[in-house]
Amino acid sequence: MNAAPKPASPDIFSGTSKFSLMREILNSGDLAFLMEAHDGISAKIVEEAGFKGIWASGLSMSAALGVRDSNEASWTQVLEVLEFMSDATSIPILVDGDTGYGNFNNMRRAVQKLCQRQIGGICIEDKLFPKTNSFIGEGQPLADIDEFCGKIKAGKDSQSDDDFCIIARVEALISGWGMEEAIKRAEAYHAAGADGILIHSKRRDADEILTFLKEWKNRCPVVIVPTTYYSTPTEEFEKAGTSVIIWANHNIRASIAAMRETSRRIMRDQNLMGVEDQVASVQDIFNLAENDELAEAEKRYLPITSSETRAIILAASRGEELGGLTEHLPKCMIEIRGQPLLRRLVTTLNQEKIRKIIVVRGFEKDKVNLPSLDYIDNDRHGETGEAATLAAAETYLEGDCIVAYGDILFRHYILEMLAEAAADVTLVVDALWQERDSNPQSRIRDLVKCSDEFHPGFVQGTPVKLERISHDLTAEEINGEWIGLARFSEKGSEALRATLANLKDAGSLDASNMSDVFNKLVDGDVDVQVLYITGHWLDVDNPSDLEDAQRFL
Repeated sequence: MNAAPKPASPDIFSGTSKFSLMREILNSGDLAFLMEAHDGISAKIVEEAGFKGIWASGLSMSAALGVRDSNEASWTQVLEVLEFMSDATSIPILVDGDTGYGNFNNMRRAVQKLCQRQIGGICIEDKLFPKTNSFIGEGQPLADIDEFCGKIKAGKDSQSDDDFCIIARVEALISGWGMEEAIKRAEAYHAAGADGILIHSKRRDADEILTFLKEWKNRCPVVIVPTTYYSTPTEEFEKAGTSVIIWANHNIRASIAAMRETSRRIMRDQNLMGVEDQVASVQDIFNLAENDELAEAEKRYLPITSSETRAIILAASRGEELGGLTEHLPKCMIEIRGQPLLRRLVTTLNQEKIRKIIVVRGFEKDKVNLPSLDYIDNDRHGETGEAATLAAAETYLEGDCIVAYGDILFRHYILEMLAEAAADVTLVVDALWQERDSNPQSRIRDLVKCSDEFHPGFVQGTPVKLERISHDLTAEEINGEWIGLARFSEKGSEALRATLANLKDAGSLDASNMSDVFNKLVDGDVDVQVLYITGHWLDVDNPSDLEDAQRFL
């Protein structure tokens, strides 16, 4: 799934605070829209969609908490939800404040707390506490006009920002009290200091709403909620002078429908095959939660520690020397004592606390499928060499990296020694290369020439530098054999990426092997050193190696 688009920046308004943004939405002179949200992630989605403001629906927040829209969720519980929503977004929130959560004193405290959390405004309705949802029942009793006006005044006197908005919701039409009562109440509430009037109706047509707008004559901003009269074209409300339209509960309703269908299907199928492609990806959740920002913050604020070592395993080749064993199976997946060769290698890396492991696949890639690994594919493995396989994982070549062939086994202590290496690049080299098999010409070898040869009593103290690595050094030049295991420091990884890029620019990447890469690093004055070992490893190239591997384990 593509990354979420960036939401519109608040600087599309002249205001700078969420309070002033809310006021400009209300008083802009253009029809504006608020979209319902009920928690942090739905609020983010509303902002992502491009809405200038959020309607924090009391019905939706109650439903998300699993309770009725009858003040069963306490106002402090609602406040906690609002705090998450406000922290998650940069656009203003108008909260559905029911009846103000009690009398004038409850209203005062609610406004104070909303202002502390940068909530743009509150809408309160002229019914009795505890409220009942407007769409339930008929003829619900209304609050005394003077008492409700006192509640509005108490709220206005308690706001800590002059731009905080209080919207008075008139329920006279919903309760069957008629248009005259609706106008009377709206006038009183406006006189008491309400910043706008929400006129509500549950009729299927918009006649009541349009009549009210005509008689109201734009005395102050009017907000409407066309949940039941949704078939009326929006242009009619705009022509009639509506300031704000609230889409009141559609995100919670959409989520219920989606969750119900997903749950039923998983229950029926007993697997995820039918739903996985129909739901948002986990990465989408990470994007909405701004995980990338946390990663950047960690770099700024956490103490500098040694970065996690990652390993990149080159496992794209078939291994033709193994004949029929690898006709339909890459050699890294050949089993040795009941476990694939790749799993043996991964286990050794895990023992050194290397958890981030990336495998570059090629031949029969779908069969390279061990869990808890990351996979990159070199689909051109048949026409490219080792360097191109490594380059496929270039995005992972940063920090402290281990690079290994996918067909090797070695003792754990070798990794421990490699972890202590201080060079930019360190190659593990077997000084006893001649003792590996009786026929040294039976395989292609990565032979190395070093600045100092290994000898009895040799102590790995003075750095031994790599001078050249090749398949065809002369006998006098050979000091050992690279086993297919190397470590790159952060600086070394940077040099490796640059070298691979240079090979690509020169058009020689596809034909290059790892020997070519290391020689380029040496020629570029990168600190490439050698860690000598004496056996205790093997690679699996042919049936004889498989027998040796059985004994090795």
